Amino acid sequence: MKKDEKILLEKHKDIARIDQDIKRTHGWYVRVRYMGKTHSKFFSDRKCGGRYSSLLAALAWRDKTESKLGKQRTDKHIVTISNSKTGVVGVRHNTKLNRFEVSWVTSSGKQGKTSVSINRHGNEKAFEMACKIRKEKEAERLAEG
Repeated sequence: MKKDEKILLEKHKDIARIDQDIKRTHGWYVRVRYMGKTHSKFFSDRKCGGRYSSLLAALAWRDKTESKLGKQRTDKHIVTISNSKTGVVGVRHNTKLNRFEVSWVTSSGKQGKTSVSINRHGNEKAFEMACKIRKEKEAERLAEG
C-alpha cells in the first residue's frame, strides 16, 4: 500500500470525510474544539487538487489551529471545560464527606480516582493537592502511547 493510500484510510482526530453526490460536495471537514469554542473549516477536493491534497491541507490547518489556540496536539480526547463548581476538570468538592475528589482516565482507558481530605489538609491546601494530582495524571496519560 502506498503512503498516500494509507493516510487516506487512517482515522484523523477532528477530521471527517464528506461525500454528497447530490450537492457535488466532496472534501474534508475539520472541527477543532477548545475551551468551549469550535473552529471549523471545509477543504474541498476540487479546490485543493484532489482527495489526498485536501486531506493534507485539512491536517495542516488542524495542527496550525491547535497550536495557535495553545491546545496540545494529541489524538487522545482532552476535556477543557469543567462541569464541576471548582472550575477544574476532574476535581470536585464533596461537601458531605468534606473532601476534594479527583478523577481521570488512565492510558488503558479505565477510570482512576482518589480524594484529598479537607479536614486533614485544610480547604486551600487540599484543593491545591487535588489539582496537582489531576494535572500529573493527565500528563501521564498524554505522554504514554
